[in-house]
Amino acid sequence: MREREIKVLNIDKEEIEKKLIEMGAVLVKDENQINYRFDTDDYYLKNTYKGYLRIRIVKDNLSGETKSNMTFKRSIKKDSLRVNEEIDTEISDWESAAKIIEILGYKRKRPGYKHRRSYMYENMLFEIDTWDEETYSKPYLEIEVASDRELEKAISLLNLDRSQITTKSIDELRKD
Repeated sequence: MREREIKVLNIDKEEIEKKLIEMGAVLVKDENQINYRFDTDDYYLKNTYKGYLRIRIVKDNLSGETKSNMTFKRSIKKDSLRVNEEIDTEISDWESAAKIIEILGYKRKRPGYKHRRSYMYENMLFEIDTWDEETYSKPYLEIEVASDRELEKAISLLNLDRSQITTKSIDELRKD
């Protein structure tokens, strides 16, 4: 799967959510996540593939279900949209999967904790992400779209400040 996305930094979560609801966007996710990344000490996956291996444990606050996924995610390009390739599979036992990954020589990095509320409007996905303080202290809006045209529509619908739009990854934002 390929995802095309941007982040909008320095948002007012309540204001964004109000705008989304007023325009008719539908809440499709409200979840708490624990994200574990894996890589070698010399960051083989990051340096070779511009990517990472992740296990994500998701508590769905709408259904009460908890699921775990393993994902290999890598950056394909960054221009007006960040394009990523994601290979994703659901796993039934994340701890055993983590042990297998570690046996193969990849180290589990510090977990990141995130709350995500996602809204769908037409073919556009709007995700309000709030990480733990240590991972990234400011909430942001992620917008996933299929095209530059849809991106322009999303920016216009929410009257977003273009100076706050970025294609940077969470790692790049943390360095800034």
